[in-house]
Amino acid sequence: MGTTILGLKNCDTCKKATKWLDRFGVAYTFVDYRDNKPSPETLVDWAGQVGGFDALVNKSSTTWRQLPENRKAPGSEAEWKLLLREHPQLVRRPVVVTDDGTVTQGFSDNGFKKRFGIA
Repeated sequence: MGTTILGLKNCDTCKKATKWLDRFGVAYTFVDYRDNKPSPETLVDWAGQVGGFDALVNKSSTTWRQLPENRKAPGSEAEWKLLLREHPQLVRRPVVVTDDGTVTQGFSDNGFKKRFGIA
């Protein structure tokens, strides 16, 4: 399977991440999660690996700020899953999933070097 990068095709951070992977010859598949929304089970898995739904969501995004106040405090896992299925752009980008199922989020040069074992 290899590495899968999940994000939005117009996201600058996702573009930086894929350019970095290209530069270092790391094979990957890019998935735009607006077009291919993650399943509720996948969202639960991601949240579990990154520290919960609060960590999974980009709360500084325009989409988050435009949500009604009552949607910004999901009280259950089911409400989080519904919110993220309705607004996949709320997921902090990019989500990186490797062969072993490990999930990380975000991009930085040093973080990717460590993640992919590049000195």
